[in-house]
This record gives sequence, structure tokens and C-alpha cells, in this order.
Amino acid sequence: MMRYMAAAIALVAALSAAPAGATDVPYLTGRVVDDAGILSPGAQARLTAALKAHEDATTNQIVVLTIRTIQPDSVEEYAAKVVETWKIGQRGKDNGVLVVVVPNDHKMRIEVGYGLEGTLTDGAAGAIIRDVMAPAFRQGNYDKGVEDGVAAIIARLEGRQVAPVGAPRSTVAPVRAVRGLQGPDLPWQMRILMGAFIFGIIGLFTFMGILTPGTGWFLYVFLIPFWAMFPIMVVGPNATLALLGAYLVGFPVAKLSLRNKAWYQKAQADLKAKGTANIGGFTVTAGGMGFSAGGVGFSGGGGFSGGGGSSGGGGSSGSW
Repeated sequence: MMRYMAAAIALVAALSAAPAGATDVPYLTGRVVDDAGILSPGAQARLTAALKAHEDATTNQIVVLTIRTIQPDSVEEYAAKVVETWKIGQRGKDNGVLVVVVPNDHKMRIEVGYGLEGTLTDGAAGAIIRDVMAPAFRQGNYDKGVEDGVAAIIARLEGRQVAPVGAPRSTVAPVRAVRGLQGPDLPWQMRILMGAFIFGIIGLFTFMGILTPGTGWFLYVFLIPFWAMFPIMVVGPNATLALLGAYLVGFPVAKLSLRNKAWYQKAQADLKAKGTANIGGFTVTAGGMGFSAGGVGFSGGGGFSGGGGSSGGGGSSGSW
């Protein structure tokens, strides 16, 4: 009996002496992993586009991670662990940069791979944290702090002058004017390809929603977040807001203007009687989004992964 009690006491002592569990590294879902939920969808889209453009031009990989707390880890330990887990940067080049923001702990760090330490020095990373990111974070403006900080990092890596603190956003993160509206600074070829993909898909479903009796109104509501988000990557927030407004007004106006058409009334009757109707070569079903056109289907996806790089231990940390 005494032997069992001694073993139990030893086990309790061992457990009490064990250090608190370290913070887990979240799954790498993209160039921006907003685990803390502090960045707006628009900021995430703009950051993703800027980071992808920079990687396409230089092969440097920059990733932004926000996480609520990393206790009991230090921000330096945690950043190094994330880089090693995600393998940010290219193998053999170690040209990765990780920007970590920990809002609950009021900590942040720019972790720099060994291959970029000569360009993005510890002093330069510290200045970006101190002069660009921390002031915005103190005001609770995480979008501005992260976007301006990333823009300053990219400018440094590309050999461009870092815009002074307080400069308008258009000089911190360059944009191009598109007929009076501001859009992301992407090559025109990329914008055309992305626009064809995005507007092709949501445009098709919008068109079918207008033509379809009954369930078309479900599509109207369903597509609102798509019109509010996806165009940002192509035309920027201002033009996206205009497109969303046009959709919110134009869809019901167009749909109501068709209700007295003979073919529309026939389709409505077929849906009620048969559960299906043929509209312009598309077969639609009642009570759902069952569109078909000769067996055509749509699928899409994308991903991002590290390139096998590692951290050199360089960079800088800060707080606010």
C-alpha cells in the first residue's frame, strides 16, 4: 500500500513540476493567418495581394500571423517556432519574414530569415515596429498598423524608400487609380485574369438568380457577401462598394421587370407543378440551387505553403 502511495506522490510531483504547455502553432491557411480575428476582410485581401505580388517578383515569402496570446512563450521563441513549423522562405535561400501580432499580450515581432538579414536588419525591423506599427496599435487600428508595417517591410526588401510616418495610405501602400476609383496595385494581366474568374462565377449565379422564379430571391441574399468581398481583390474597396450598391438595387429591379413575361410565368408554373423548369438552356429545380446545363460543373480552390526555409534568428520585437 505504501509503495502505491509513494508512486502516486511521485507522479503528482512530476506533473506539478512540468512546465505549462506551450502555445500551439495554427495551421498555415494562407499568407495572412488572422487567428486572433483582429483584421478586417478588406485588410486581409489587400495584404494577401501585396504579399503574393512581392513573392512573385522576388521569391521572398512574407507571412502575417495574429494570435490572441502566446503565454507562457516569449514572442521570440514563438516566432522562431512558427517559422520552423511553416518553413517560410525558399529552401537554401531562407528568405522568409514572419510578422507576429499578439493583441492580448501587447507583443509583436518581425522574424527575419537568415538570407534577408543583410537587407531587413534588426535595426530596420525595430524601426518599423516602433515608428509604424506600434502607434497604430495603440489607437486600436490593427488594419493600419499591419498594412503599413508590411508595406514598409516590402519597401525595404525591394530597395525602395520607406514612407514617413503619417504619410497618406496611398504613399505607404501604392495603389493605381481606375477611372477615379482606387484599386490594388496588381499587374493588369493579373487583374484581368482574376476579374474574369471572379465576375464569371458570381455573374453567372446573379444572372440565373434574376431569371429564376422563387429561389432566385434566395440567390439574391446568398450572393450579397460575395459581391461585398471578392471584387476587392480586383478593383479595390471603393469600386467594390459601388458594385455592391448596383447589385443591391439592380437585381430586384431586373427581376421584378421580368415577372410579367410569358416565359417567366411559364417557368414559375413549371416549378410549382413539376419541380423543374428550363430557362435558356439551364434546368432549375424548385426549393434549392439545382442548376445544370449539360452536366457542366464548377469547382475552385487555392492554397499556400512555405517553401522549406528556416529562421536565422534575426528580426526585432516590440510592444505597445
